[in-house]
Amino acid sequence: MSATESRPRLAIVSPFLDRSHGTERIVVEWISVLSETFEIHVYSQDLEDVDRGKVTWHRISKLPGPHLFNFIWWFAANHCRRVWDRCVRDLRYDVVFTPGANCLDADVISVHIVFGQFLRSGQHELALGGNPPRTWPRLVHRRVYYRLAIALERRAYRNSRTLLVLLSRKTASDLAKLYGRRNRMHVLYPGLDHSSFNPDRRAALRDGARTQLELPGDRIAVLMVGNDWRQKGIRVLLDAMTKLRDLPVNLMLVGEEDPQPFLLMVNERNLNGRVRFLLPRKDIEFYYAAADVYAGPSLEDTGPLPPVEAMACGVPAILSASCGTAEIITDGVNGLILEDPTDATALAAMVRRLCDDEEFRERLGQNAAAKAREFTWESNGQELARIFEEIVRQKARVT
Repeated sequence: MSATESRPRLAIVSPFLDRSHGTERIVVEWISVLSETFEIHVYSQDLEDVDRGKVTWHRISKLPGPHLFNFIWWFAANHCRRVWDRCVRDLRYDVVFTPGANCLDADVISVHIVFGQFLRSGQHELALGGNPPRTWPRLVHRRVYYRLAIALERRAYRNSRTLLVLLSRKTASDLAKLYGRRNRMHVLYPGLDHSSFNPDRRAALRDGARTQLELPGDRIAVLMVGNDWRQKGIRVLLDAMTKLRDLPVNLMLVGEEDPQPFLLMVNERNLNGRVRFLLPRKDIEFYYAAADVYAGPSLEDTGPLPPVEAMACGVPAILSASCGTAEIITDGVNGLILEDPTDATALAAMVRRLCDDEEFRERLGQNAAAKAREFTWESNGQELARIFEEIVRQKARVT
C-alpha cells in the first residue's frame, strides 16, 4: 500500500475556496498543512488558490440566480454527491469537515460566524426603515438568507456528536447562550503568513502603495477590510470621521460590497474626498502598507483575519469588544479596544490619540507585530490535524 493510500481520508465541504475571503482563506491555509497527513477531497462549486495536486476536487455545479437559491441548491447537491460517491463509488471518509453549517453530517465544523448573534446585533442595520428603498430587495434577500443560516446552524451546533472548532472564546459564549452548546468545543486562533505580513514588507511597500492610492505624506490613513460593512461598523466609522474634520485623516474601506448604498451616508456627513471604497487585492498587504491605523468597530465578529494581518505588519489596531480578535489584544499595549461598538465619540478619541501621538502609535504597532508572531499556519494546521486524528481514533475504537 502506498503512503497516499494509507493516509486517513478527509472530506472538506465548502461552497467555494479561495484566498480572497476570510473564512475560505483560513481553510486554504489549513489544506496546505493537512495535505501532509490526510488524503483530501474537496466538495465545492469553485476552487482557487489551492494546489490541485494535493487534493481531489469534486465539483458541484452552480445554480444561476440569487445567492439564496444557489445556497439551497448547493446544500442539497453536495449531500447527494457524497451519498452517490459512498454508495456507488465506495468512497468513504474518515473525517468530514466543513467551515460553517454547510452540511449536517460533519464530524467537525469550524465556526467562523454565529448567524444567530450576527442577526441580533445587526437588526437595526438590516431594518428597511433605516435604509434607502432601492436597497430593500438586497436587505430582504439577506434577512431571508440569515434566517435559513440560523435554522441550519441551530441544528448543526446543537448536535453534541459534532466537534466544533472556534476562532475565539467569544464564540463559545454565543453558542452557549443561543443554542445551549457547552461541550466538545476547541478554540483555535487563526494563523498568519508571516512572509507576507511583517513590518519589513510593509516598509518596502509603503511609499509605492501610498503613491498609488494618492495619499500625501501628511495624511493619516485609517483602514477597514472585510464585507458586510454594516456589521463591520461602517456607520460608527463614518460618524467618528465627522468628529475628526480638523485632522488630516482619510478612511479606506476595502471589500466587495456595492458602495452605492454607503455613498449616501458619506454625502450626508459631508465626508466627500475623505472616504474611499476600494476592491480587495490578492496582495492585501498593499493596503496594510498604506495604512497608519486599522479600525474594526464590528457590531459582531468571531475572529476576522484582517485585524491580525494588519497587526503583523505593525499597524496599530482599534477593535470593538464584540470582535473575537480583541481577545489577543491588551488594551493600550498592543492595540486599543472599543467597549461600545456604537460609540463614535470614543472611536474618534482613539483615532485622534493615534494621530496626535506618533510615538504611542509606533509603540502600539511594534507590540502588535510581536504579538501576531505567535500565530502561524504551520502550528495552527498541525493542531487541527491532531483534532482530526483523534476523530479517526475514536471511530476506530467504536468499530
